[in-house]
Amino acid sequence: MKTPEIPANEVQRLKALRSLHLLDTLPEERFDRVTRMARRLFGVPIALVSLVDENRQWFKSNCGLGAATETPRDISLCGHAILGNDILCIPDTLQDDRFADNPLVKDSPHIRFYAGCPLSYSGDLKMGTLCLIDDKPRQFDAEDAVALRDLASMVEDELRAFQASTSDELTQISNRRGFISLAGHMLHHCQMKGVKASLIFIDLDKFKLINDTYGHGEGDEALIYFSELMKQVFGYFDVIARLGGDEFVALMGNRTKSEAKQGF
Repeated sequence: MKTPEIPANEVQRLKALRSLHLLDTLPEERFDRVTRMARRLFGVPIALVSLVDENRQWFKSNCGLGAATETPRDISLCGHAILGNDILCIPDTLQDDRFADNPLVKDSPHIRFYAGCPLSYSGDLKMGTLCLIDDKPRQFDAEDAVALRDLASMVEDELRAFQASTSDELTQISNRRGFISLAGHMLHHCQMKGVKASLIFIDLDKFKLINDTYGHGEGDEALIYFSELMKQVFGYFDVIARLGGDEFVALMGNRTKSEAKQGF
């Protein structure tokens, strides 16, 4: 079995992936409708929107793979697909030395056919794939490739729309809408795990004085600078946002009030 290589732009790719704040979120109809269309159009038992994280591939949409939510990256076929700019098609995995002894081929879900179209979010940064899976070998022609690319572009549009609607344009951290969505996911996770969460509201003192004295341009720079400080102080799994004006918020999972205060 050949394990996937690491892309040369892996650091930037992971940063972009995590900026989407989609990992470990609940299923969403806007992605599920694409995988349903893909499964029906191609007549395959499985279609996935797979996001390739540092050590795993995680399924944002899973149509046909049961309750599975992720697999290790080192055995993922999507890990190979994100290395290219176009569809990775494997008509019969048992005839391909890279995958013939892969656990996902030898065992459930017994992948024999795979076609994965890389999902580009920003330039050459590949977040994951829209992929088709069958437990039988099959052919994949040029018309099939066009159709899969079209469906993948729908997923890319949803990725960009999600980022635009939930991010603060100035600071590039979550806005109020994004915070409400992400905080809901985190609080649900904390409730399921029986752990505490801490919420911190931040209001920048005398911010109006900066605008009045130095102009709104300098005020914007101050907001951007403070947002960068928040990114450094809070962890990846914390949710930070600009609610509006000079008001910010941070939700810290699995932290008591004293731990949150000490960390801040």
